[in-house]
Amino acid sequence: MSENKSKRYLIFGGVVVLTIAVLALLVTIIERVHEGRVDYLMITKIEPLEPDPDKWKVNFTKHYDDYMKTYRTADLVDYPKFGKYGGPVQFSKLEEYEHLKRLWAGYPFSLDYNQARGHMNALQDMLDSERLGDDKPGTCMSCKSPEVPLFMEEYGIETFYRTPVRELVDVHGFEHSVSCADCHDAETMDLRISRPAFTEAMERRGVDLSQATRQEMRSYACAQCHVEYYFKGEGNYLTFPWDYGLTIDDIEEYFDERDFADWVHAETKAPMIKIQHPEFELWSTGVHSRANVSCADCHMTYKREGAVKITDHWIRSPLVNISQSCLTCHRQDEEEMRDRVIQIQERTKKLLARTEDALIDAIDAIVEAMEAGASDAALEEARQYHRSSQIRWDFIFSENSTGFHSPQESARILGDAIDYARKAEFAAFRAMVGADPIRVTFQNNQ
Repeated sequence: MSENKSKRYLIFGGVVVLTIAVLALLVTIIERVHEGRVDYLMITKIEPLEPDPDKWKVNFTKHYDDYMKTYRTADLVDYPKFGKYGGPVQFSKLEEYEHLKRLWAGYPFSLDYNQARGHMNALQDMLDSERLGDDKPGTCMSCKSPEVPLFMEEYGIETFYRTPVRELVDVHGFEHSVSCADCHDAETMDLRISRPAFTEAMERRGVDLSQATRQEMRSYACAQCHVEYYFKGEGNYLTFPWDYGLTIDDIEEYFDERDFADWVHAETKAPMIKIQHPEFELWSTGVHSRANVSCADCHMTYKREGAVKITDHWIRSPLVNISQSCLTCHRQDEEEMRDRVIQIQERTKKLLARTEDALIDAIDAIVEAMEAGASDAALEEARQYHRSSQIRWDFIFSENSTGFHSPQESARILGDAIDYARKAEFAAFRAMVGADPIRVTFQNNQ
């Protein structure tokens, strides 16, 4: 009798545990379903592609208040306390990094290059940039204003790219920086793609965006802008070089096959590529991407506002909000997680510095070979190595995570960059020997 009673207790206990597990699963499923919706009270109708965030504020007060913080993140966060690299405080990178002017010699980035601020500053920072001055084509504003899709819809995509930025502001009244309409459908609040360059690039890769999951869209919405791109043809058509894939090797192949160069280096005369800010590409090679962790999971975490769970629209470094950005998955404490990130970034920074030194040596060697009379044909190999090295250095330098989005890939890329720079230096030396063997012999004997 006692044995049967024990069995009944075991069965009852098992049923209780199973019931609790099922209920927990149901709660999780319901919670995830609700995360996929934006719950709000429709106080006023928002027109399609409405660019003014104040018109969205009435329905989304909490989201609006959070997003407005991106305008003044530098005042709200003591970044040195949270991290050592990046952040919202604007400063001249040309003054911070001694080699940049020579690395970008002959290109507008050697004249003006500042640390980016929060999204609400994007339009003004672009207008203030000394790069190209008032000659900036509309393409420069592609990701800076929610008025871009409206203009494209009315006048056409190509017309937008050809229209000078100054005209877009002075004649067409562009005034709003990145805001709600850039990422959300005004009627359903679903995440959406508002920039054609991303859609076109994904179509060329065979990716059907209509089949994208909401979790994928939580990265795709960011990938409209946080990517490498170039201006194609005389019409400055915005294009993402992704036809062969997202790695730096794929991107280099794309440009090489098209014999494309953003500019010719003023010192070495090498045809060069200027990489922009390939956050999406680098993230795509990392462990978070493989684990299906989206951009928003770390930079726009969920939070509670009373009984409501919403996405935090104060877009900022996860280091400022480690408890929500990291510790929902990782089981270490905040100090340990911060130390991990900083260690990755410090190692990346050191590799970047070594690469810059190697590139400067390569530039000096090519210039010396030119002065010795080496022909363009003799220097072709050295210049190609210079191009291959610098495109890799720039891929990591201009990406905004200082290597964190994909640490191993960052180290691989910079290792290859150093190798190519040293090959450029040696190839230049060989070209110089062929041009002036007496001079080289004399220098080696000094």
